[in-house]
Amino acid sequence: MIHNTQTHSRGYMVITVLVFGAVFVTLMLGLSGFVLVQQRATEKKEQGEQALQIAEAGLEYYRWYLSHFENDVTDGTGESGPYEHTYSDPEGGVIGAFSLNITGNISCGEITSIDIYSTGWVDEDPDNSRTVYGKYTRPSVAEYAYILNDNVWAGGDRQIYGQYHANGGIRMDGTNHSMVTSALEEWTCTSGFDCVPSRTESGVFGDGNDTLWAFPVEPVDFTGISLDLAHMKDRAQHGGGLYFPKVSNWRNREGYQVIFRSNGTVDIYEVTSTGRVSSDPVGRATGNNYEEIRNRSFEGNYTIPADCGLLFFEDNVWIEGTVSGKVTVVSANVIETDVDPNVYIIDDIEYASPDGSHGLTLIGEHSTLIAYDVPYTLDLSGVFIAQKGSFGRNRYSGSYSERGTLTINGSIVSNGRVGTKWDSSYCYWRPTWSWPFVKKVCVENWSGFGQRNNSYDRQLAADPPPFTPYMDDEYRFVQWRQEK
Repeated sequence: MIHNTQTHSRGYMVITVLVFGAVFVTLMLGLSGFVLVQQRATEKKEQGEQALQIAEAGLEYYRWYLSHFENDVTDGTGESGPYEHTYSDPEGGVIGAFSLNITGNISCGEITSIDIYSTGWVDEDPDNSRTVYGKYTRPSVAEYAYILNDNVWAGGDRQIYGQYHANGGIRMDGTNHSMVTSALEEWTCTSGFDCVPSRTESGVFGDGNDTLWAFPVEPVDFTGISLDLAHMKDRAQHGGGLYFPKVSNWRNREGYQVIFRSNGTVDIYEVTSTGRVSSDPVGRATGNNYEEIRNRSFEGNYTIPADCGLLFFEDNVWIEGTVSGKVTVVSANVIETDVDPNVYIIDDIEYASPDGSHGLTLIGEHSTLIAYDVPYTLDLSGVFIAQKGSFGRNRYSGSYSERGTLTINGSIVSNGRVGTKWDSSYCYWRPTWSWPFVKKVCVENWSGFGQRNNSYDRQLAADPPPFTPYMDDEYRFVQWRQEK
């Protein structure tokens, strides 16, 4: 039998071509499908990026709108949202749109901040949308750890987190973890700042972290951030807050004790008599403060209004407790021009929880002072303001002179020099039995807190209590995040 090998070879060749052809077609189809999938994924990603840019354009649009129509949260319609706007490419015309949901946060009848959600999409794929959120408000003093209108000395025991600014000179011996700025190029450091003899120093000097120092910078306008106390009083009386009239007699030594409760209420006592505590007051050479509560009478337990957390006292205030909600306490006399009440902090001031939903701004028309008999370890949360005087603790003697640790989570705004620890020393000659029969002995003495920790409250900076002073009148975004 004769085999036709040529025919078999051709058969094998055809089968081989068919097999490899089928494999090639399969690979090409798979590759084409993969390319199409990748192309579609790329297009979807590009459309998502475009949608994100359109959403951000929505935030920018409303920032522009609010600069022309302040506090209008209805996009000019007078009606509730959402508010939709088309978005055009300069070269391609309308390519998509954004939708805005806008909420004005109102306290005491006034808008304090505005929440804006902007959702953007392209017309080719409207389901592939992106949403961004922005909180729009004026920057407040809560963005700083310290704002001072005087010279200041931060001692070596200090740990400071947050911006630290003084319109005067700064001796920074503490550990600063944020910017330290002075409005002065140089200043005269005196014995009160441990410069003996007095000498000229740079705007900021000392043993701190000088890589974060800057001077001179623009001064903070304390007139610009001064508080409209009369307006606050009006809002407390007629805007839903709580108002308490003057109870002090002609000596102006009495007032109110305020004890916050974690359930959103506050106990108010009328302070009917006070005791004198001898000290060297902050900002003055010598004097006596009537800061000891000797007698009081219960005024009542009040629920802090949820829509206007403002308590205005036309008198001195002694304060402590656990704050629930966003609350502003004012101690001021807008009736008598020559009377400026003080605030006395007499125990811990804390928040019901650290989730950012609680906050305190405490305003003393004159000074905001830490009392002599506070706990050995003191924790304070809030924005503490001394409009005309100083924030601090006076220099005391006796059993309550030396305290342990002071921790402040929030901000200090003080017109005068701040002091919570005071060093002093004195020397005398003691007789001895050997030549020259006298010996010089020096004694180191101090009053205040041995360790002090300060940090600004980031959550409070973004959403402070009502009537917390603004740094300027220009609104800006203080929060931004992508929601989806």
